[in-house]
Amino acid sequence: MSGHRKPYHLHVATEYGAYGDRPWRDAEPQYPGQPAARRPAPGKPAPGDGQPGYQPQSGQRRPRPASTAIAVAALVIGLIGLAISSVGVVTELMPRTFTASQQRQITDWEYGRSWRTLTAGQIFPASVGYQAPAVLDASSLTLTAHRIGIARQSSCREAADPAAAAVLDRDGCSAMLRATYADGSDSYVVTVGVAVLPSTAQADAAAAELSTAAPAGGIVPGLRAVSFRGTASGWFTNARRQLTGAFPAGTYVALYTVGYADARPREPVGNDKYTDQEMRSVGGGVAHAVLARVGAPVPLPHCPGTPGC
Repeated sequence: MSGHRKPYHLHVATEYGAYGDRPWRDAEPQYPGQPAARRPAPGKPAPGDGQPGYQPQSGQRRPRPASTAIAVAALVIGLIGLAISSVGVVTELMPRTFTASQQRQITDWEYGRSWRTLTAGQIFPASVGYQAPAVLDASSLTLTAHRIGIARQSSCREAADPAAAAVLDRDGCSAMLRATYADGSDSYVVTVGVAVLPSTAQADAAAAELSTAAPAGGIVPGLRAVSFRGTASGWFTNARRQLTGAFPAGTYVALYTVGYADARPREPVGNDKYTDQEMRSVGGGVAHAVLARVGAPVPLPHCPGTPGC
């Protein structure tokens, strides 16, 4: 059969007694005004007698009208448009995804809100717990440091040694928050500072460089001491700092510096294993406790998936 399906009336006898558009012979008109078929004279053959009748040719295609081609083209274009529209609707309804760069930007922005929304007392709580040094062989023992005072907000250049301030400023430090604590026996004093940086990457880079800096004047460059008169920190000055350290969390770097509560001058404590570990324990413990608040993990960026999200 031909690939083109012919109209149903072809090859089907019509009321005029013929096939297709050729009327049957001797068919009578079906309505007034249609001329009657001409009858042959007596004795004469009717037109077409002895002549081969019309035979439809199987496989013969009738020319496709131009209107059919236009209709097919319009249908194809319509289907393409429908498919594109469907893709757009599905895309709108699907949950939005963020690129890695967008996720970092949103996360950094969320971290950066903490120091603006938390109060000074929330960032620097009245007391914090920390683990006893390993030298005491009492890893399950939790010690407590109490807050002596909170300093005014300052710049990193004002709150850190020149070498440390250069690192923080290079990575975009915008502010430094500081407070001073003493251990439970008032033997050690620690000043802890929170440097505010623009991104987690810059905070990580700054902390890594500060932690590997070479000592200068008997101490690794770091945070400046903050003392409060009439307290256990009254004697704590920059000249009496013994150890410094730095840790990152989110877009923040927590720095600490620790020393004795009395007027003892700076002494190398590296050879005294007990004192070294005890100072690092209280200094690092307070710094991590503060970071746990201001640099607390933020939820991963996500979108509920509604249109327009």
